[in-house]
Amino acid sequence: MISRRNAIKSLGLGAGAFLTANSLQASPSGSASQFRYCLNTSTIMGQQPGLKGYLEIASRAGYDGVELWIRDLQDFIKAGNSLVSLKKLIDDSGLKFENAIGFAPWLVDDDSKRKAGFEQMEKEMELLAALGCKRVAAPAFGVDAPLDLFKAGERYKALLDLGRKTGVMPQLEFWGAFPFFNHLGQVLMVAAVANDKDARILPDVYHLFRGGSGYEGLKMLNGDLIEIFHMNDFVSHIPREEQQDKDRVYPGDGSAPMGQILSDLKAMGGEKILSLELFNQDYWKKDALSVAKTGLEKMKALVAQV
Repeated sequence: MISRRNAIKSLGLGAGAFLTANSLQASPSGSASQFRYCLNTSTIMGQQPGLKGYLEIASRAGYDGVELWIRDLQDFIKAGNSLVSLKKLIDDSGLKFENAIGFAPWLVDDDSKRKAGFEQMEKEMELLAALGCKRVAAPAFGVDAPLDLFKAGERYKALLDLGRKTGVMPQLEFWGAFPFFNHLGQVLMVAAVANDKDARILPDVYHLFRGGSGYEGLKMLNGDLIEIFHMNDFVSHIPREEQQDKDRVYPGDGSAPMGQILSDLKAMGGEKILSLELFNQDYWKKDALSVAKTGLEKMKALVAQV
């Protein structure tokens, strides 16, 4: 006889369907989301402005906050700069260090690799805590086989415990082109299995499209589940399965239903950080400040319409 647990496992991507609308939908408080604007430094990574340059450009462009990559923080310290000087650099920028991007293999099946991944994540969380950052992206980096979503939920629960210990909370992230963790249904099931009030997911306009999730699922979510939302857009002339990170364009310049997405985010309630995350090589050839300003202007113009 097939157990309910095994039946759910057999559904694969469809497992997220067991998360009912009643358990996920926004609370009926009627309070709309409040938006802040953030620059993920990948957007101007190709210009190689360096850590100081990232902060200066984001500040001059008018952003509220910044998403920095952990490797850039580590390189800054390896170059002979102190942690204290790095903290002062961030503080003096006037930007809030909203989230960090890292790639610790915390979700893999191999016990030794996963242990090393948790140790890496703890060290990186401690670094971020010292810099005043309270979030870190937690993608399924290093996973090389189909995931048991129940085990993944247990691992995410353990990572949340580590987040509470360090004061830096992991934002569960999925990548649309990643073979084993690419769908909103999967990430929602993992978050549900964790059964933790601090569970958070990190969606992305491009990844929701690229992985085939679509955008209707956002209507099911409680506002507390999303704190950061990666902003970008996809083009229609490249087949979905062939699109790559480099093909992302400014929000509103592609084919994503941006009005619907932002309306659903707004209706959720809670504070939302809209973070511009692009890897467009054509943009990398342009003036970094101009690119940052353009992205912010386009996000604000879209929000003004909802």
